Amino acid sequence: MMKLANAVFLAALLTSTAHAQTNAGEQPADPNLPFTITKVASFDLPWRIAFLPDGRMLVTEKVGRVQLVTPQGDKTELKGVPASWFQGQNGMLGVYLSPHYAKDHNVYLTYVAPGEYGGGLALGRGQLVLDDKQPRLDNFQVLWHQMPTGKGGQAGAAVAFSPDGKYLFLTVGDRQRFTPAQDPDQPVGKILRLTLDGKPAPGNPWAGKVGARSIPLIDPPADTEAAKKAPVVSTYTFPGPNLTPAETWSTGHRTPYGLAFGPDGRLWELEHGPRGGDELNLIKRGKNYGWPLVSYGVNYDGVPIPSPDTRPDLVKPVIYWVPIIAPGNIMFYKGSMFPQWNGSALISGLASETIIRVTFDAKGGATATNRWDVGKRVRDIEEAPDGSLWMVEDAKPGGLYRLTPR
Repeated sequence: MMKLANAVFLAALLTSTAHAQTNAGEQPADPNLPFTITKVASFDLPWRIAFLPDGRMLVTEKVGRVQLVTPQGDKTELKGVPASWFQGQNGMLGVYLSPHYAKDHNVYLTYVAPGEYGGGLALGRGQLVLDDKQPRLDNFQVLWHQMPTGKGGQAGAAVAFSPDGKYLFLTVGDRQRFTPAQDPDQPVGKILRLTLDGKPAPGNPWAGKVGARSIPLIDPPADTEAAKKAPVVSTYTFPGPNLTPAETWSTGHRTPYGLAFGPDGRLWELEHGPRGGDELNLIKRGKNYGWPLVSYGVNYDGVPIPSPDTRPDLVKPVIYWVPIIAPGNIMFYKGSMFPQWNGSALISGLASETIIRVTFDAKGGATATNRWDVGKRVRDIEEAPDGSLWMVEDAKPGGLYRLTPR
């Protein structure tokens, strides 16, 4: 049975069917909300929710904390959490339970760790201890760390575990530096596929390949054109082999904040465009998703970017948004409280202050089916064990809210 499940999973990842694209940017909001929104607690720039089996949750705050939270909103700060670099879009970001949490009680964190120059995305893991004393993460260790550290936001920091529980996929944003997203020797602008211990996973498209020993570091330039001639501020030399090529699953990503497997084993990624051009991508092994070579948006300063329609060698998004929604995360619903949504994805919107429901077909196509205005910058939306939905608001203070059917 496990061999069959693995075969289905790999087939879904490797399929190369072409899909019709849609621009969902002008989608009107549904006039009525199908859920009631109840505020439960407040946080300082909450980022991500991870539910424990008993209904309690872990909530990250970008300012550098992880909170243990009851369904009633009582909060206790976790100890044993690593230091993070809180600046702009950086800080304490993702929290994810191990796929084997029932046995190992491991919790994964993604955060921007401080460095000698700016910061770098890090992935770490610790064992959650919930006893009569202070809740804490024991034996926390860094499993993967972006090097070199540097300036810029757009860290990515989303994690999705493979359906067989053997591997993890980690998104690494371009850190607002543009061109390194196309450099195979640099991890920025990539989706990585790693073992649960943070090592390059077997079966990756460039498995066993080693990258350049030294790589250039640039500061965030003004736009995609300026990036082509940005001055090198330093050169970083790896102390050992540069494993970036062996870790890489896909390339050409900008700000990949959402990552999730659908019920059919396909991997979906959600990322910000520049001024326009947010994307929902079907992720396939070894493919290039185009950033910063192409985009359906333009640079913030108005400098144009070639359209994806000009580059058939690059993978186009299945859905894009012009104007933007500024997506926060994507999750697939499988609960009983909203049974009509089973198998659908829910997307959280920041600047758009929306929740969007996306439905899928058997060929890898997707449709933005519903759009609900909720009046809050929704950073994350997640499903609780009872099937209710919970969201956090990107604000300081930002609310934690429970969503139940009307």
